[in-house]
Amino acid sequence: MILYGASGHAKVIMDTLEAIGMKIDYVVDDDASISSLLGYEVRRDRGRYDSAIVSIGDGRVRKEIVSRLEVREWVKAIHPKATVSPHASIGEGTVVMAGTVINSGAVIGRHSIINTGATVDHDCVIGDYCHIAPGVHVSGGVEIGEGSWIGVGSCVKQGVKIGKWVTIGAGSVVVKDIPDGVTAYGCPCSVKDIKDNDCNH
Repeated sequence: MILYGASGHAKVIMDTLEAIGMKIDYVVDDDASISSLLGYEVRRDRGRYDSAIVSIGDGRVRKEIVSRLEVREWVKAIHPKATVSPHASIGEGTVVMAGTVINSGAVIGRHSIINTGATVDHDCVIGDYCHIAPGVHVSGGVEIGEGSWIGVGSCVKQGVKIGKWVTIGAGSVVVKDIPDGVTAYGCPCSVKDIKDNDCNH
C-alpha cells in the first residue's frame, strides 16, 4: 500500500490509514529533496503498484496521476470516526476524513475527498475527483460534477446542481445551480469574473 504525493493531505490520509490499521509501505513523490514524511520513506515513482491512494489535494493533478499509473487496487480510506450510512456508496480511491457524515443514498465518486467534519446528506451525487473541504454542509439531493472544489465552511441548499470543475469559494452559501467550469462565491453564491485570483478556496 503506497500513497502517491508527499503532501499535507497525505499526512491526514496517513492518520486515517493508521486509525483503521492499514499498513503503509512507503510514500511516492517526484521531489528528490523529500526523503521522509511522518516517519515513512519517500521514494521516486516507478509507475506500477499493487495498491495505492493519490494523496494530492488538487483534483486535476489527481486525475492526471490516476490516468498514468498502473495500480491493481485503488484503495478507499474511511476514518473510523466518520459516520457513513450502509446505504451510501463510496468510490475507489476516495478518502473520507474524521468527523464526516455521509447519509443514506449518497453516492461519492472515485478519487474524491470528503474532508474533516463535512456532511453529505441523503441522495447526493458527488462526482469523481471532487474535494468537499472541511466543514462543508451539502443538503439532500445535491449533484456536484467531476472535479469540483467546494471551499471550506460552505453550505449547499437541497436539490442544487453544481457543474464540473467548479470552484466554490470558502464560506459560500449556494442556493441555485452553478454551471460547469466557473468560480463562484459569496452569500448568496454567484459566478464571478476572476481576474486577480481573489477567491480563497
